[in-house]
Amino acid sequence: MPSQDQQTLDLLAIGRSSVDLYGQQVGGRLEDMASFAKYVGGSPTNTAVGGARLGLRTGLLTRVGADHMGRFIAEQLAREGVNTKGVITDPARLTALVILGIRDRENFPLIFYRENCADMALVPEDVDLELVARARSVLINGTHLSQPGVRAASLKATRAVRATGGRVVFDIDYRPVLWGLTGRDAGENRFVAAQAVTDSLQEVLPLCDLIIGTEEEVHILGGSTDTIACLRAIREKTDALLVAKRGPMGCVAFPGAIPDSLDDGVGARGFPVEVYNVLGAGDAFMAGFLRGWLRDLPLEQCCELGNACGAVVVSRHGCAPAMPTWTELQHFLADEDRPFRLREDKDLEHVHWATTRQGTYPELTVLAVDHRSQFEDLAAELGVDIGLVPAFKNLALSALDRVAGGDPRFGVLLDGRFGFDALARAGDFPYWIGRPIEEPKSRPLAFESSADVATEIAEWPLNHVVKCLVFYHPDDPADLRERQERQVLRLFDACRKTRHELLLEVIAPPGSTVDSDTIARAVQRFYDLGVRPDWWKLEPVEDAAAWGKISQVVEQNDPLCRGIVLLGLSAPEEELVASFQVAASFPQVKGFAVGRTIFHDVARLWLTRSIDDEQAVTALAGKLTRLVTAWRNARELGMAT
Repeated sequence: MPSQDQQTLDLLAIGRSSVDLYGQQVGGRLEDMASFAKYVGGSPTNTAVGGARLGLRTGLLTRVGADHMGRFIAEQLAREGVNTKGVITDPARLTALVILGIRDRENFPLIFYRENCADMALVPEDVDLELVARARSVLINGTHLSQPGVRAASLKATRAVRATGGRVVFDIDYRPVLWGLTGRDAGENRFVAAQAVTDSLQEVLPLCDLIIGTEEEVHILGGSTDTIACLRAIREKTDALLVAKRGPMGCVAFPGAIPDSLDDGVGARGFPVEVYNVLGAGDAFMAGFLRGWLRDLPLEQCCELGNACGAVVVSRHGCAPAMPTWTELQHFLADEDRPFRLREDKDLEHVHWATTRQGTYPELTVLAVDHRSQFEDLAAELGVDIGLVPAFKNLALSALDRVAGGDPRFGVLLDGRFGFDALARAGDFPYWIGRPIEEPKSRPLAFESSADVATEIAEWPLNHVVKCLVFYHPDDPADLRERQERQVLRLFDACRKTRHELLLEVIAPPGSTVDSDTIARAVQRFYDLGVRPDWWKLEPVEDAAAWGKISQVVEQNDPLCRGIVLLGLSAPEEELVASFQVAASFPQVKGFAVGRTIFHDVARLWLTRSIDDEQAVTALAGKLTRLVTAWRNARELGMAT
């Protein structure tokens, strides 16, 4: 795969890049918001993310601050697959912020914090001509024409891309407040007539190949409130394809002369859905339209893709995170029975969730030190201070890092009680992080948190995967089974609403009857309930028939599942290795999450001061290395056969 310095881009977007802080309470004033969700934002940034999710090779030219929010934007863009070669860090200015809310179906209050912000300091010298030369198209937007420096940078990029045979896309993107035409508390105002703005925007028209805007934006660009008259005024200055977005009516495109009626333009079917949040829908439309236009699809199909993307995003909270993926968009277009309240389409929402998760894991080998009761028991048995355990868990993280050396295929399971310090430190590494939510040994399942599990995990960083162990048998007494199932359903719902992945660990209760169907039946039961965990953590068995049935259930119910990891149950190392040799031939099994087999004996020696810190790290690293080697050897052999 070519590096960012070599990658050819379908689209290079230029301009606004900010952090959106979205009010999480819907139906009230910004004054009454109590909490906010953090997303990347800014029209060109949203379009770059949306295009990348649809399979376009996109990049962004902007500035961000040398601050936490700027780093968040750069990291998130990289996770989304957006080329960040043109994302410049500005040491003198802060990253722009936008505060947004959903008041009702028509009012979406927002406040722009953009005074002397980083992206508005873009200057012509920031335009990397080599980067522009590798782009098939450049996207500019109206906001960045409002100030001299960023205007000059946008014009330099447009002229450069035209010189290399590329195309120029103009998103009118009119925000009167950013032109100083309204009070700062009126960020949601979409139209104020201003001849000076019209004149400024029209100067770029001869450079454009595609111009997209809402009817209000067409009005400011054309200089009146008569849409047809505006389109004709625009046509006098450019031969560009003109596209007017019409909200629930879809869009209409004009490749040539402007007819007497908007209905006589080129269009496509619309997608009636309940409006939840209009913010970001226009950027989604742009991404969808460009997915077709940059691949020279028929104009009607470009319109349909744009309309569909807008319909999906208008039903969701947020802008960039709401953008559909190509897999999701195909699912949406193929489903003629979609509900009007689109956010209630569980299948579509699952496809969206599963295809926008960060990272891929062809393999995952996890050191599990999330144990709590086991360490309490061990400390009591040895007569040592339980307060020593947090330091040991930090040593375990050091051992993992020694083995992994920065390889993201490794992970760690840590708890918030004894492992809090190690959890905080783990955030500085690139490893998968899991964290338990269950009360140890609870049956029926109870959560180690407040009565409302969602309020607990809402306080967890988003990169913490919620791990839940349930001692469950499909033939449990009905009242016990139903009580546990309700708990798992509550947890699954909480994880989706708080944007956390879920690892569901299922262990048959000690003493219960287990055959080759038992775990597969348990997994199927959870799927039947509507629970689709991102990961399964299952017992290591040496029964190939059992693994075949489990794999079939997962594949049939959720082909987008991340996979299965094997737990250890304190089994001797040789038994685990034998179980690896059976499970490794099934692609759904991605690795293991093993704890006591690795750490128990080492912890006993360290807690009694029989070994020092370095010896403990070395011993843990050695045991983990042997299991990783055994797994990889088994996998290589299993895949070969």
